[in-house]
Amino acid sequence: MIAVQGYQGRRVAVLGLGRSGLATGKALLAGGAIALCWDDNAAARDVAEAAGLTIHDLNRADAWDDVAALIVSPGIAHLYPKPNKLVARALEAGVPVDNDISLFFRSFATSEWDHFEVMPKVVAITGSNGKSTTSALIAHVLEHAQRDVQLAGNIGRGVLDIDPATNGSVVVLELSSYQTELARALTPDIAVFTNLSPDHLDRHGGIGGYFAAKRRLFAEGGPDRAIIGVDEAEGAYLAGQLSEGAADARVIRISVNRKLTGPGWQVMIRKGHLAEWRKGRQAGSIDLRNIKSLPGVHNHQNACAAYAVARSLGLAPKVIEAAFHTFKGLPHRSQLIGDVDGVTYVNDSKATNVDAAAAALQAFKSVRWIAGGQGKDGGISALAAHLGHVAKAYLIGDCAREFAAQMGDTPYEICDTMAVAVELAMADSENGDTVLLAPAAASFDQYKDFEARGDDFTREVLARLKT
Repeated sequence: MIAVQGYQGRRVAVLGLGRSGLATGKALLAGGAIALCWDDNAAARDVAEAAGLTIHDLNRADAWDDVAALIVSPGIAHLYPKPNKLVARALEAGVPVDNDISLFFRSFATSEWDHFEVMPKVVAITGSNGKSTTSALIAHVLEHAQRDVQLAGNIGRGVLDIDPATNGSVVVLELSSYQTELARALTPDIAVFTNLSPDHLDRHGGIGGYFAAKRRLFAEGGPDRAIIGVDEAEGAYLAGQLSEGAADARVIRISVNRKLTGPGWQVMIRKGHLAEWRKGRQAGSIDLRNIKSLPGVHNHQNACAAYAVARSLGLAPKVIEAAFHTFKGLPHRSQLIGDVDGVTYVNDSKATNVDAAAAALQAFKSVRWIAGGQGKDGGISALAAHLGHVAKAYLIGDCAREFAAQMGDTPYEICDTMAVAVELAMADSENGDTVLLAPAAASFDQYKDFEARGDDFTREVLARLKT
């Protein structure tokens, strides 16, 4: 656990008692603060109380007396579409609003570091798509190189629940826009921006607010090195803002769709090969085409970011390449379920928007596509240019008929349920096909979350492969 510094003997309110809220309450206590915890859900309050935390009703008139700060869980809105009523109460009372990410950055370094030969590092990854795989891949590469590494944030453990730093250790943090937007302290050593596509726009007041939330990790964080995907205008703009000139090696630009030139530090994809260029010369390369856990352009972008981080931490290209080959991927993110009789089965349930689904569809040559669920604005109309690899679509969930109307000339079948979709897709499959779950929709019509949907797909596939 990371004991929170700076609040010893002071009253700190914690709003939201999920994973991060519980860890925050305990970390505040460990640092000598008086943690006052609240959640509107009675069951969550019971869990917190059983864990030894003090329940404090923030709805009371005197709830904010002598409160030094309010620590808010990431799912609780503080500005758009409108502030949570208790956040608004805190702001009216002049109480600073913060989050656990900020507490981590304020508390991670301690006097123990004076005895370390190699200073610990924090790597923070943000972006719209790929940040979970990128974070996990970085951690895997470091583990392969026998570095002391912990994975936390929006993936793995809560940031305050990890172990204190050791000599030369690395913490890899996946950070969502919800987390970067509110944190009052952001000081990573290395920061990564993967890409940007519209998402969570209601929470951020539009695309500009969404980009601004992610930009804070760089503009306010001041990382020693920034690794920026420049295939969108926002990434190119961000790289330009951070760089002092074309040869500034503090900024590493990455790209999967064009050749990057100039005297700076670049990592790019050319015909399935990752290439690193520094000072106008090639410094390393990896053939990604036969790494099954990293299929498609979107995963190649993740590989570029992970490679750039590993190189920034001093790892050799050959060490990184060997680690890539042993990476097994993440559940529900281009997860290989099986490869039987020439047919590949892939679970990409995390592809909940059209951009993620487009990336998944482009990764395979002949796709039996399972899609649908709780549709988002625009449906799949934006995928029209990416359906060339789809042999047939098998549509499920509430938006199955809406998606069917947008399929154009692509063959499809309305299946409604996962069981029917998997059965028909497997029956139709031929050698060389990939049965791909990439829903392009949310899961809440039939499942509690995208993980449950991916688990259902996996069960249905494996049950039929065994028969």
